[in-house]
Amino acid sequence: MHRWAVMAALLLAMAAALPAWADDAQDCSNAAMVKIDPARAVSACRRLADQGDAAGQYSLGLMYDNGRGVPQDFGEAINWYRKAADQGMAKAQYNLGSMYDNGDGVPQDYAKAIKWYQKAAEQRDAYAQFSLGVMYDYGKGVGQNFPEAIKWYRKSADQGNAPAQTNLGIKYATGQGVPQDYVQAYTWLNLAAAQGNAQAAKNRDLVAAKMTPDQIAQAQALAAAWKPTTGR
Repeated sequence: MHRWAVMAALLLAMAAALPAWADDAQDCSNAAMVKIDPARAVSACRRLADQGDAAGQYSLGLMYDNGRGVPQDFGEAINWYRKAADQGMAKAQYNLGSMYDNGDGVPQDYAKAIKWYQKAAEQRDAYAQFSLGVMYDYGKGVGQNFPEAIKWYRKSADQGNAPAQTNLGIKYATGQGVPQDYVQAYTWLNLAAAQGNAQAAKNRDLVAAKMTPDQIAQAQALAAAWKPTTGR
């Protein structure tokens, strides 16, 4: 998921900032909904960030990351993400991990990516949980460990993350790290497919071809009854 897409939910919380920061918080928040001039939003976020406000630091990092209101500058994005991440903000920790994972503005470093993904994942950030699962799944910066990958995929999938649901379903379909279980595979793939994940829909149909009608009905019932846990 693009890092800009995760901004809106966090910025809505900035309305609760201290009264002296209220106008800046509102302008910075409005940047996510493209309601004001980007340059004005950058100025507001910068004032918040310079006062040590983690949400402002994160938002300013996101603007540099995506070149919104400022020239795209991954180095500056990392600088502001790190400030917010050091204050414990999970979204900033996830984005910082993503920068190291992809080598955006820094040399690619899977160990550092895992460090920041782990911090965010432990705060129940669904995107970080999924990304951490991928690191274990493919042995990126850590020994390949399918059970550990499945553990993090499941935490993310339980919150409704479609890529995590897809990967978890594939694991059950192939029996990689878990006992092969077509009912579970179909359930998770069906949930992801319902969110428009084409890969999940394709794999669900492949799994369905190996199942009995009763098994398919059971999986469909499980998917219909499923409810996401609260998290990010």
